[in-house]
Amino acid sequence: MNNFTNSIKRFFKNKNTVTVLGVVLVVAILYFGYKYEIKKAVDPVTGIPVAAQDIQPRTKITSDMVTSIDVAPIMLKENVIRSTGLVIGKYSNYNTMIPKGSMFYTGVVVEESQLPNAALVNAKEDEIVFPFPVNMDLTYGNSMMPNTLVDIYMKATDESGKIMVGKLLGDVEILAVKDSSGKNVFENTAEARTPAYLYFGFEQSVFILMKKASYLNDVTLFPVPRGQVVNEENATTVKTQYLKDYIDARTITISEDEIINETKTNNTNTSDNSNTTNNGNTN
Repeated sequence: MNNFTNSIKRFFKNKNTVTVLGVVLVVAILYFGYKYEIKKAVDPVTGIPVAAQDIQPRTKITSDMVTSIDVAPIMLKENVIRSTGLVIGKYSNYNTMIPKGSMFYTGVVVEESQLPNAALVNAKEDEIVFPFPVNMDLTYGNSMMPNTLVDIYMKATDESGKIMVGKLLGDVEILAVKDSSGKNVFENTAEARTPAYLYFGFEQSVFILMKKASYLNDVTLFPVPRGQVVNEENATTVKTQYLKDYIDARTITISEDEIINETKTNNTNTSDNSNTTNNGNTN
């Protein structure tokens, strides 16, 4: 027994033996650690919700629009929603179409109250949103899109019966295009929507000018693709300042209180239209 004990002691006191055992231990730790990490990376996570169909922007997500799959953890980013209960009843965001088979992500799926209005989102802090009535013809067959620039022309008839036409505003950015029910025309690829309003953002002085022009019966405003020149038969082309003077001479100045009330009305109506639900789609 003593001889066996002494042999064991000599075995472990041997530096070569200790080195070999250390190497074996390290290799074993690396091997089993690597297997554990691989297993953790490839063993599927069950019940990850994905879209069972294309989901258009501003759409309420119902149970029939969602299915679930198993996904390898390595494919799951931090912003992936992992529970069906966190998707159903929510809405796809205003600027996102969720394709069939796609996972759901935070920021793409929001509460109804979080749905922003495109016109208000894109307007600058010091701008007032102005709804400009149009139709299919005035938008050149629905070719005027958000985030593009247009010119606004004015046509009027003076006291002598002379028709005059000119560019009132140039390089105006379209914030949103909506149909008569307040739905954004270009956000839903599954529906054909007819433009009824272009939304612009104007600084106060320009907003006042546009409101005053809209109250004049003999004045017609219409959008034109940026840079295009309008030459109307039997009409006299006049400069921008002349048109502004013509409007100012025939109207009174709108008070600041009226501007504030007008802004609140526009913003409230725009927001209400955007958040009205119809067959799963919000307006």
